[in-house]
Amino acid sequence: MSEQASLSRWQRIRQSDFVYYFLKDKVAMACFAVFVIYVLAAVFAPVIAPHNPYDPSTYDIMDAEIPPVWLADDDTSFILGTDNQGRDILSTILYGSRISLVIGLCAVALQLCIGVVVGLVAGYAGGRTDNLLMRLADIQLSFSTMMVAIIVSAIFQAMFGGEFYSKYAVLMLVLIIGISEWPQYARTVRASVLAEKKKEYVEAAKVMGFKAPRIMFRHILPNCLSPILVISTVQVANAIMSEAALSFLGLGMPVDKPSLGSLISVGFNYIFSGSWWITAFPGLCLIVLVMVINLLGDWLRDLFNPKVYKG
Repeated sequence: MSEQASLSRWQRIRQSDFVYYFLKDKVAMACFAVFVIYVLAAVFAPVIAPHNPYDPSTYDIMDAEIPPVWLADDDTSFILGTDNQGRDILSTILYGSRISLVIGLCAVALQLCIGVVVGLVAGYAGGRTDNLLMRLADIQLSFSTMMVAIIVSAIFQAMFGGEFYSKYAVLMLVLIIGISEWPQYARTVRASVLAEKKKEYVEAAKVMGFKAPRIMFRHILPNCLSPILVISTVQVANAIMSEAALSFLGLGMPVDKPSLGSLISVGFNYIFSGSWWITAFPGLCLIVLVMVINLLGDWLRDLFNPKVYKG
């Protein structure tokens, strides 16, 4: 019986509109395939990477600034060349992609938790609660991610020191990016809640005596998942770009634990000396990653909007 139920569930998934339009859109399929490759490469970086850029014993300063294999005369040890410290560029990209994806996904998860709760409470409660929470969101939007990062990192480093900050750089970036961007979710969820709470199923839940938290999270929230999914896709790309920008400015990951942004920052100092590959390859990987995520977000937005999506 359970096998039949699971089989029928799988058949329903295969016959759903989501899968139908996904298989019909070659751009979405290609973007999803590239994103899966990025994720798998990041997850299995310790297995795939030729060297461990976090272990100083695996690289030699004498191997610094070796060009890619098609430009090197006799050295074929490094496919994409090495950086100024002798680290293999391919290995640093694999490990750096892991950090960038972890920061992007965790920051979006934090944004989602804060923004969804604030948006649900504001939209459902209304009145002064709604005004207070939305004014807080407006105040938050007036501060850019860079401004919040500069203030928080300066305070944190002054209190605990730069070494302690470098140790917990991933956690700090997740908190900075997550706290800076939650109003995007709050505004969208609030707008959806304002439309949903007037419907009959909400009134029926009230009549049955359900409390407000149960109505918000078990009845209204599932009907707001479409815009949340679309925003999450776009926000992952924004979070990765924010991390890259902060690391490029020296406010993100330390040099010994490179992300894509810190790799671009390190290589930028050598781009005019002829070692263009130190910046070019991490920059290209970052561009492709952000582009495929944004394209997937655009496809989801059109899919959930029947007035736009033509099939």
